Amino acid sequence: MSTSSPTLQKAALEFKSTSLTVPVLLLASNDELHIELQLKEKVAQAPEFFKHSPLLIDLQKLNSQGLDMDLQSLVTLVRNLEFMPIGIRGGNEKQNQAALTMNLPVHSMHGSNAPMANKPAAKTLSVPEVEEIKAPEQALENKLISQPVRSGQRVYAKGDLIVTATVSAGAEIMAEGNIHVYGSLRGRALAGVLGDINSRIFCSDLQAELISIAGIYQLSDDLSPELAHKPVQISLDNQTLIIKDI
Repeated sequence: MSTSSPTLQKAALEFKSTSLTVPVLLLASNDELHIELQLKEKVAQAPEFFKHSPLLIDLQKLNSQGLDMDLQSLVTLVRNLEFMPIGIRGGNEKQNQAALTMNLPVHSMHGSNAPMANKPAAKTLSVPEVEEIKAPEQALENKLISQPVRSGQRVYAKGDLIVTATVSAGAEIMAEGNIHVYGSLRGRALAGVLGDINSRIFCSDLQAELISIAGIYQLSDDLSPELAHKPVQISLDNQTLIIKDI
């Protein structure tokens, strides 16, 4: 009778940790009508940017004012506007339980302003130090676009994106690295889309509907009129977009 050695099966999955930048809805009022109206105004300014966007609901400020909020009704509201709620934070016991009932995660508050929870101290696991071996960096896949990017079009680059023509209103350009636009930037420009906070946006004529670096964004209404139609560079500093003349 022949025997064969057991077959080693290849792992089908693995868990990894990552850091993602997502929009946070920080509520200061429990007036659902006003919340809905203001959300609709924001969505109307950049509908493609917000469509199916993940959204973390922050209830801390609301609860600090003693204002109650029907979480189920709020979640229905944001879903009707095509947001994708991924959980809540800063909620009270009732809100946290309601979130779990709707299969929404309850995220903890971080930083010195986080409320202290009545939880037992977490056990710590000592991990021996290991020497870090860095893998060789892969060459970025930069992309050059020499034709106008028209309304409704989307362009994505895994490295830097260089556009030598106009980016029309309603168009969207995205890059994991920097964005350079040598024509007019009238659409939406999102640099560092995988979280690179050192990415920048350079353009010769700023008329953008939306600019974003590593998930931190500003809409056209938030941009200073003094910067309109000027060549600028945009960077991120301490979670704030900095726009300077070139």
